[in-house]
Amino acid sequence: MPVARSRSERFDDLVLDAVDRLKPKWDRQLSAVEFAVEEVPPLSELDDGPRLGSDPIPFGRADAANGQSPASIVVYRRPLEARARDRDTLSALVHDTVVEQVATLLGLSPETVDPGYDDRR
Repeated sequence: MPVARSRSERFDDLVLDAVDRLKPKWDRQLSAVEFAVEEVPPLSELDDGPRLGSDPIPFGRADAANGQSPASIVVYRRPLEARARDRDTLSALVHDTVVEQVATLLGLSPETVDPGYDDRR
C-alpha cells in the first residue's frame, strides 16, 4: 500500500519538477545552486502594502553566492498555495516562480531562462 504524501512533500516535488525542467539548458549554471522551500517569507521581505505591478508577499527569493555560502533559491509554499485554485495552477505558479528566481540569479530575463514563460501569462 503506497504511503500518502503530505501537502508539503507534494509541494517539494513541484519545485523539484520545475528545476528538472530547466536543467537540460541550465544544468551547469544551476549545479552549485541550492534550492529550498520555506513556509512563508521572513518579515524582513514583506512590504507594508500593495505596490503597483507587484505582490506585497513574495513567492520566492534568490541569493547570490557569498563567501562560503552557495547561491540559493527559496520558494515560499503558503503564498503560492493561497494563490492557486487547483493543482495545475499551483504547478504553473511554482514553475514560474522558479524561472523568475533563476533569471534573477543569472541576471537574465525569465523568457531567456524558459522561452515558454511568457506564453502562460
